[in-house]
Amino acid sequence: MGRYLIVVLLTGMLALLAGCQEQVELNRNLTEADANEVIAELASKHIEADKTITKEGITVIVDVPDMARAVRILDAAGLPRKSRENMGEVFRKEGVISSPLEERARYIYALSQELESTLSQIDGVLVARVHVVLPERVAPGEPVQPASAAVFIKHRADLDPDVIRPRVERLVRSSIPGLTDKEDKLAVVFVPAEEYHEQQRLVSFGPFLLPVESLRFWQWSLITGVLFLLLSMIALCLWLKPEWRNALLGRVGLGATGKAPGR
Repeated sequence: MGRYLIVVLLTGMLALLAGCQEQVELNRNLTEADANEVIAELASKHIEADKTITKEGITVIVDVPDMARAVRILDAAGLPRKSRENMGEVFRKEGVISSPLEERARYIYALSQELESTLSQIDGVLVARVHVVLPERVAPGEPVQPASAAVFIKHRADLDPDVIRPRVERLVRSSIPGLTDKEDKLAVVFVPAEEYHEQQRLVSFGPFLLPVESLRFWQWSLITGVLFLLLSMIALCLWLKPEWRNALLGRVGLGATGKAPGR
């Protein structure tokens, strides 16, 4: 009877442990810097995240109950950041001869990537996108169409667009060949990001409603309590039932007196 009780308690405790450890992938194929930035942002909102290393990069995992909240937090923070290629990566030698049209397209793409990477370094900028149109002649004998550019910037609420707009325009005009000072040839759009507002969420824990932040504490408290109760019941059963105690001592080679036979 006691043996079956111990087995039941152990099975229940293992099931409880398995339920508390269920996790899900949040982001994958990240660099070390991007993964650390994601984990730090989640930690500031009281969400624990772990990372695992794979051949493709680093994977960030969180507990299943935190998944939806973690996605909203990272979306508001513009994380993880989009990976961009630089000029050297776009134009690296691969032994393939490209047509002038392909070279032009690659140059425009590389120029956009470089500008986006630079604009993303501005404090408060979450997402930067740049669309570039270089000077070109539409048809023989037609005048050359001037260069133009459109810049999209998603930023935090504490960034003042009127302060950085002149710097952004000067940077873009200086980086794109043939871009004139005409206002209609450069459009810069600032969009404030929707802030994430932390709200206290309650989850059911048996008959109780608890804040999500304290759920892990109470789960591990319950596990510790069950383990202590299990060990206490085993000790009590061995103390109250001499035959169980003698059988256990006999298994390890000790007699009823607690001494090995023949000593």
